[in-house]
Amino acid sequence: MSTSILEARNITKRFGGLTANEDVNLLLAGEAGQVVSVIGPNGAGKSTLFKMLSGFLKPSSGSVLLYGQEITGMAPHRIARLGLVRTFQETTIFPDLTAMEHVSLAHQLHRQANDLEVVLRMPRARADEAALSASAAEILELMELSPVADVAARHLPQGYLRLLGIGMGLATRPRVLLLDEPYAGLNPEETNRAVMITRKIANSGISVLLVEHDMKAVMAISDFIHVLYFGKKIAEGTPEEIRNNPKVIEAYLGQEDKELGL
Repeated sequence: MSTSILEARNITKRFGGLTANEDVNLLLAGEAGQVVSVIGPNGAGKSTLFKMLSGFLKPSSGSVLLYGQEITGMAPHRIARLGLVRTFQETTIFPDLTAMEHVSLAHQLHRQANDLEVVLRMPRARADEAALSASAAEILELMELSPVADVAARHLPQGYLRLLGIGMGLATRPRVLLLDEPYAGLNPEETNRAVMITRKIANSGISVLLVEHDMKAVMAISDFIHVLYFGKKIAEGTPEEIRNNPKVIEAYLGQEDKELGL
C-alpha cells in the first residue's frame, strides 16, 4: 500500500469570473525522495497550484493533504512546520549578509530558545546557535556553496543565489520541498549543476515538487510529471510518457521542439 505524501483533491481556484485551476488532482505517493514536476505553457495555472499547496492561497473548493493530514487553508508558516516548504522564483536576500548568515537565519523556525534567552545569551540559546551553525554548514556543503560561505550575497552570481534560496528552504527541515522555477535565468552550466544538486536533495530523503519551464532539465530530473493546460490537468506520467503524449504535444503546439524537449 503506497503512502500518500502530498495530495491535492479536486482543487479549484476562482478569481471572480476567472478560473485559474479547475478540479486538479495531484498525488505524490510511495517512497520519499522522488522528484515530481508540474509543467505547462504560460498561464496554465502552475503558480496558483503551488500557492494553494503551500497555503499562500486558499482553494475555492477541494482539499490538500500532507501525509494524510488536512492542510487546506492553513497559514504558510503552519504548513512549513508540518514539513512542506516552498521556495520562490525570486530569492529574497539581504545584500550585506553572507551565505552562511542567510542559511543560519532561515533556521529560526526550529529555534528552541525564546527571545529573552537569545538576548541574554543563555545556555539554551547558545546550544541553538551551535546546532544551527553546524546544520547551516552541512546545507552549504550539500548545495556546493561552502567556498562562498563567508561571501556577502551582493557579490554572488545568479546561479549561486538560486542555490542559496534552495539552501534557505532546506534550513527549515522540510519533508516536501516545493521549488518554483529553480533553474530560471541560469546558463546551461549552472542549470546542470542545479539539476545534480536537486537530485542530491531528493536522494537525502526529501520529496521534491517543482514547477519549471526548462524542459530539458525537467526531463532529466523528474521521476514523474503532471501537465497543466488552461488550469486543468491534461496528462501525467513518466518523462518518456509525457514526451510522447499527443495532448501534451498539442498543448505546446507552436513552440519549438528543441525548447520543449518533446
